[in-house]
Amino acid sequence: MPKASEVKRGEVVRHKENVYAVRKIEIRTPSSRGSNTLYRMKLQDVQTRQNIDETFKGEDTLGDVDFIRRQASYSYFDGELYVFMDDEDYSQYAFNETDLEGQLEYLSEGLGGIFVTLIDGVAAGIQLPPSVDLEIVETAPMLKGGTATKRSKPATLAGGLEVLVPEFIETGEVIKVNTETGEYMSRA
Repeated sequence: MPKASEVKRGEVVRHKENVYAVRKIEIRTPSSRGSNTLYRMKLQDVQTRQNIDETFKGEDTLGDVDFIRRQASYSYFDGELYVFMDDEDYSQYAFNETDLEGQLEYLSEGLGGIFVTLIDGVAAGIQLPPSVDLEIVETAPMLKGGTATKRSKPATLAGGLEVLVPEFIETGEVIKVNTETGEYMSRA
């Protein structure tokens, strides 16, 4: 059984006899001595699609769920649904915007390395790769001497995500972004 501190966004867990897909995780570290790190999770019931918010301590355990993870690639958006294609048997899995909350900014057509979680043959969620390559669509121009300092500037990426990048990065460059933290890692 996984501890709350080990659970990642996109995984499926059992809590209070129901099966939930983890949609969002906020980590809070209280400042008082001896207090535990708290993990606030936005969970979505796999069957009813109802969202709940729960807070767990790091040592709290969540139940295991029997599921299958299939490797897939993001295929296309058809107006309402985001469609992913299984890399082995080419079956398609569709999710709406609320199912992919917090993950949409990282999707680009043809993105591979995604795992779709299936419970009893029903697609419950996706798990993104640890990092993705995204193009910068808007940022301030490069400053002379920007490579000599460690200052950052905001940049808007192709999926709408905004990250802080070093001053020497320019519009049109492709960068590697951590999908768990949403932070700049390096040039692609």
